[in-house]
Amino acid sequence: MSTINASSGIIEFTRIFLAVFYTCVAAFYTVKIIVAQIKQPVDLVLPGERFCSTWWNHMTFRFFRLSIWMVCLFRVFFEEIDNYLIMFTSLQTLPIIFTGISLMIFGFMMTIIVHLSMGDKWRSGIDSEGPKQLITNGFFKYSRNPIFLCVAISQIGFFLALPSLFTLVCLTIGLLMLYRQILSEEKHLTKLFVNEYKIYTANVRRWL
Repeated sequence: MSTINASSGIIEFTRIFLAVFYTCVAAFYTVKIIVAQIKQPVDLVLPGERFCSTWWNHMTFRFFRLSIWMVCLFRVFFEEIDNYLIMFTSLQTLPIIFTGISLMIFGFMMTIIVHLSMGDKWRSGIDSEGPKQLITNGFFKYSRNPIFLCVAISQIGFFLALPSLFTLVCLTIGLLMLYRQILSEEKHLTKLFVNEYKIYTANVRRWL
């Protein structure tokens, strides 16, 4: 199999792609939240009370997302950063890297689609006053957590696109925080929709 050393082109492409990709991710969420709050002046990002379990989930996830973005940006201008990421050279093959890039694109595009399908019902975190209605249609017919699933797919893709100890740590922490958030949200929804949510969880898987 071809290694990354056999093609400087793929190195530069991946370097630029990752920087552009995570800049687009940051821009998407920033614009979405600003536009949504203009349309409905309510809090859309709800991490919970300071230092509670869901607050730590949000803060940890944000920290690693920001770290990923900054590392990917700085890699464009400072190639020596790769020396500190502890690259997994055995996984640095063209098929693996392109698989990773494909998963990242797929995961992000699906995240956007699911977001748009939810309309004004989307919230980041647990709304203590809602939701008023349990969403079980659309993408939620196939997964109880379609957005988290798409984020997880994209995160796996990031590890494959840039196989290293750094991306492995980000993947592990990211999946753990998603799982912890899911458990918290499931507990909240169980209290709000006792029988309805029980039936829903019996028919739809947590992931897929």
